[in-house]
Amino acid sequence: MFSESDYEIYRHAWRYGLSPDCEPMLNDSQSNSMLQKGGWMVRNTYDFDQKEESDFWYVIKDSFGGMDELSSNVRRKIRRAFEVFDYILIDHSLLRSIGYPIIEASYKEYKIKDRNMNQAIFENYLDYCNEHNYDYWGIYDKDKKEIVGFCTVHKWDYSCEYGKTAIWPNYLHDSTYPYYGLYYKLNEYYIDTQKFKYVTDSARSITEHSNIHQFLEQNFNFRKAYCKLKITYKWWFGIIVHLLYPFRSIIPSRNVRAVLKMHGMQ
Repeated sequence: MFSESDYEIYRHAWRYGLSPDCEPMLNDSQSNSMLQKGGWMVRNTYDFDQKEESDFWYVIKDSFGGMDELSSNVRRKIRRAFEVFDYILIDHSLLRSIGYPIIEASYKEYKIKDRNMNQAIFENYLDYCNEHNYDYWGIYDKDKKEIVGFCTVHKWDYSCEYGKTAIWPNYLHDSTYPYYGLYYKLNEYYIDTQKFKYVTDSARSITEHSNIHQFLEQNFNFRKAYCKLKITYKWWFGIIVHLLYPFRSIIPSRNVRAVLKMHGMQ
């Protein structure tokens, strides 16, 4: 059932804010009603986890087989991570006090610099998390006795989405494998302990600013939940998209290319 309150604007686009399997197919009147209130486009994904392959998907995991479902190499890295780190639920105030320097450093490691991070953006994000149903996980270095990374998780009734994840970059270049331990712990907690129907690491990345989806598919048996994609544009923005689309391969702006790339996934 459609409700405008279920949608929110992110980077000029209206997107569904609840469990992705609940998103309905919108008609033009519903999309245009939102565009009258702001934004440049409405991204509508529906027919979640359809059998037919499509150009758009969510990356999900809907079963948990413990260590037995993983390769020996992944099991070794998880065990190493558990020797070095504890993965613990922390509260909002602790993340607010220690999180910004970590995520600032983490963003500098992205291979594609398509998004900004500063203190105000981080504070606004935490305000959003506090108004919605989020868990906060800390990556705790046992030897240093301090939080060195974190992950946010947006929860709904029977599913959740892994959110912002960050750790001091030096841990990515040693042999402690912090993310292997983190994602094993998250999968175990939400699928096996909390009995969620599935977890997701969000929809297909358009800018591909990180390789997290490939990491989860290759190492933790996440899979693609294919869906249909429909984009409705504000009239003037739609004209620009259609005019530029034939020249998408030579457009210098990465963000413009991303919009054109998504346009072609419909």
